[in-house]
Amino acid sequence: MIVCHCHAITDSDIRAAVRWMRAADASTLITAGKVYRALGKRADCGGCMPIFLETMRSDASFEVPANLRGLRAGATIEEKRNEGRNQSHRVSQLGTSV
Repeated sequence: MIVCHCHAITDSDIRAAVRWMRAADASTLITAGKVYRALGKRADCGGCMPIFLETMRSDASFEVPANLRGLRAGATIEEKRNEGRNQSHRVSQLGTSV
C-alpha cells in the first residue's frame, strides 16, 4: 500500500527501513525523519504523516529500547526549575520600585 504519494513510499518500505535501523543499532530511537533519511527522501506535504507513523508503530522492531524507557520521568525535576532561571527573574518580583 502506498503511504506517501509525494515520494511513492509504501508500507513495506517503511517497515524495511525500521527493521534495518533496528538491526544496525539496537538502542537507537527511530523517528519518522530517520525513516525518510534511510529511504533517501524528505517529508513534503505531511499529509501522509498519520498513516506513516501508524505504519512505523505497527512494526514489532519499532519498540523503544528498554534502556531508554522512562527517561521522561526523570526530566520532570529539571522542568520544575523553570529552564534554570530563579523565580525572581522579573524586575517587579525583585522588590525594586520603578
